[in-house]
Amino acid sequence: MFSKLKRSTRRLLALLAVLPTTVLILGVLYMLGMEHLEGTPRTFLESIQWASETLTTTGYGADSHWNHPVVALFVILGQFMGQFLVFLIFPVFVLPYFEEQFEVRLQHVLPDMEGKVLFYRYGLAIESLLEEFKRTGEPFVIFEEDTKVARNLRDRGYNVVFGQLADDPSSMARVKRARAVVANSDDHGNATCTLIVRELGFDGPLYALAGEPLYRTPMIQIGATDVFTPAYVLGAALASRASLRISPPAEGMHLLGAVVGMAEFRVRPGSALAGQRLGDLRLSEEHRVSVIGQWFGGVFTTTKGPDTRIEPGAILVIVGAPDNLEKVERMAMPIRRTGPIVLAGYGAVGNKVREILTDSGETCVVIDRLAAPGVDVVGNILETSTLDRAGVRDASAVILALSDDGESVFATAAVREYAPEVPLIVRVLRSPNTSRLYRTGADFAISVGEVAGQILAHHLLAEQSLGVENRIKFSRLSPGLLVGAHPWRHDALDRTGAKVVAVERGQDVLVAFDDDFTVRPDDVLFVCGSIRSLGRYQSAFHSTSTPTRRA
Repeated sequence: MFSKLKRSTRRLLALLAVLPTTVLILGVLYMLGMEHLEGTPRTFLESIQWASETLTTTGYGADSHWNHPVVALFVILGQFMGQFLVFLIFPVFVLPYFEEQFEVRLQHVLPDMEGKVLFYRYGLAIESLLEEFKRTGEPFVIFEEDTKVARNLRDRGYNVVFGQLADDPSSMARVKRARAVVANSDDHGNATCTLIVRELGFDGPLYALAGEPLYRTPMIQIGATDVFTPAYVLGAALASRASLRISPPAEGMHLLGAVVGMAEFRVRPGSALAGQRLGDLRLSEEHRVSVIGQWFGGVFTTTKGPDTRIEPGAILVIVGAPDNLEKVERMAMPIRRTGPIVLAGYGAVGNKVREILTDSGETCVVIDRLAAPGVDVVGNILETSTLDRAGVRDASAVILALSDDGESVFATAAVREYAPEVPLIVRVLRSPNTSRLYRTGADFAISVGEVAGQILAHHLLAEQSLGVENRIKFSRLSPGLLVGAHPWRHDALDRTGAKVVAVERGQDVLVAFDDDFTVRPDDVLFVCGSIRSLGRYQSAFHSTSTPTRRA
């Protein structure tokens, strides 16, 4: 029966047995020494009292002087033994016992899993997704093997089970009733989870988050439904935001040729645009351009009428004739689109970013603290000399793929001060730090948790799969219900967020419209907006796609 007790409990029981024995032995030896060596006998009770005072280091009363060297040496050794026991008993015997009693409150076996999603191990990759699960009320359970993490999750209100899956697979016996399983351990831990879960009879979807793409095929072979590599997807997202070769600014823009251009302008806090309403600026009327939307805090929002406020520090997306765009450029600051891309941080994500950029034909300058193959500039991103050598002021974009969010905040501030006009794209470790990086000056920041959350939300929450940014698109559409109206002055246009940027009439493409201009039934409209706003536009105006005119 004693062997079935927990280790800390066995230790505490042994301590409770050893301490009285130790006090008894010391007391008897002290009693004999005082009688035969000191010549001042002590009773058994007095000797036991001395021994307990010595071992507990509570001090002595009147019995505090000894003349015989053997007795004095015995007392000294007893005092050191008492000190040793004080520092030994609490951390080794008492505290572990109470910690294990505290752990009893953690679940050690899965609860009823009907309709619930099981997450095997907690980590940054699922941090954002779990918050979304809590917000929407979706039931889930986390199986965690780290005691401290499990306690922290429980204290945060998560339904958590603590155990060691490899040592006790029976703790997952109820997994076969789960709605889905997400394996978020290391690659070998995910393999163990997949095998055990399938052996226990779970036949539902099982998604694994892998660190290396080479594990994808083996994981699927042993039972995973699908395997994702969020770190690599994150690298692709960072690269696509920096390079126009990977991610062109607008699909379908080639249909307009040189008649209409699109530009991005950073709104300097002290410029004439900062903080103004579109209705007050009258950019369409006075400059013949259309503001499609603005990037602010990493989110692209289409304009929603004259009350739309231009945020200081935002990036405006504007379309219009090239000459007209130049006029607006003087009011703001254009975004550089030429020059190399500077990448700071050459870990797993940085390596993937550089690989994608190089394959697309971009010139990439890599900064890292340590010299290694592929690193062009060895130095600290916070130092001006490093930024000078990397040519940051001449870059078309800077990507920070650092492995610490605190360092990323400092680096963002340093780069933004050094090169305020260069687009700055930042990799984030923990999603809550994203807002801090935007406040520091990042134009675009994304974490592995956001990437993994988007992927898994599509499969677990039936959400439409979203890209890391809203893609802008030009569509060639029929006029629909816009016939007889001015292409810029229809109430429904503001609600959709899409903009009519040009009208094809016969052989001409018109980009400027007088006050009395109206859309004809045989016109073809070029409409620009995000994928969603274009969908709203087609629904509102009953408009359909029109084939491209052939020469």
